[in-house]
Amino acid sequence: MAAALALAERGRGRTAPNPNVGCIIVNAGRIVGRGWTQPGGRPHAEAMALAAAGDAARGATCYVTLEPCAHASSRGPACADSLITAGIARLVAGLRDPDPRTDGLGAERLRGAGVEVAMGIAEAAARRSMAGFITRRTNGRPFVTLKLAQSLDGAVAMASGSSKWITGPEARAHAHLERARHEAILVGRGTWQADAPLLDVRLAGLGARSPRRILLSRSEGPDGWETVATPGDIAMLADTDHLLVEGGVQTAAAFLSADLVDRLLLYRAPILVGGGLTLPGIGLADLTAAHGRWRLHDSRMLGSDQLQVYERDDRQRDREPV
Repeated sequence: MAAALALAERGRGRTAPNPNVGCIIVNAGRIVGRGWTQPGGRPHAEAMALAAAGDAARGATCYVTLEPCAHASSRGPACADSLITAGIARLVAGLRDPDPRTDGLGAERLRGAGVEVAMGIAEAAARRSMAGFITRRTNGRPFVTLKLAQSLDGAVAMASGSSKWITGPEARAHAHLERARHEAILVGRGTWQADAPLLDVRLAGLGARSPRRILLSRSEGPDGWETVATPGDIAMLADTDHLLVEGGVQTAAAFLSADLVDRLLLYRAPILVGGGLTLPGIGLADLTAAHGRWRLHDSRMLGSDQLQVYERDDRQRDREPV
């Protein structure tokens, strides 16, 4: 399942509105097929893995990060039916599909055909891998990652609004990798006016994965950009399951105040700015409400900068937005 999850990450940010799924087919202890959801959502991961496995799929075990789809589509057969036809003997799935067209039906169909089915294997990791797909279907909006690059004294930009460059090259390269994992990237008008950001992916071999550019503004944006008037309007962005919010401070505060941030990327550079821009108010009434909102998922050094990744604690969702 760990290998299937690694494959699923190859499709993240490119498969919406379909989930980014990974699949491994194993027969007699040997991997005979592997696949991941392709750009645009087709072929599905199972279809790729079955095509690679061929006749070796008969009697094999299929490890897949999401329950195989059970609904008919003009773009291809249901994966549950394809697995049955191929003669798969056992299915191990990470997560039950929240899509009501499948939700449990894929597993039920496979069991009805005599396939042994195990569900919920590495479920937490599968849920994190497909957070965009799940958030879109449960909350009706993209999964939102907020990126903040800060100095030691908490500045996210100079007093003029310019933020080039707070962090070093290693941290910036990591931020470009994050861009490649999102369908869209958003900044506020102030950041666009101060920095004229390209918001593309400048990593070798990944230039084609530059996300669509979104401007948070009530007025028309520049050519090649889409606009949303308010943070809540991200729900209307087409084919967008993962949204990266890069700046600036007013935009960050607006998304935090609206309780629309699911993941935080905090890059901290060993510099002092003094008098720089810091995060404005986010509607916090008292410090008690701020605790327990976020949990640390990852921490690492990127050159001389420190990266900390926080995920919102789902147990806190019914608290007041902060």
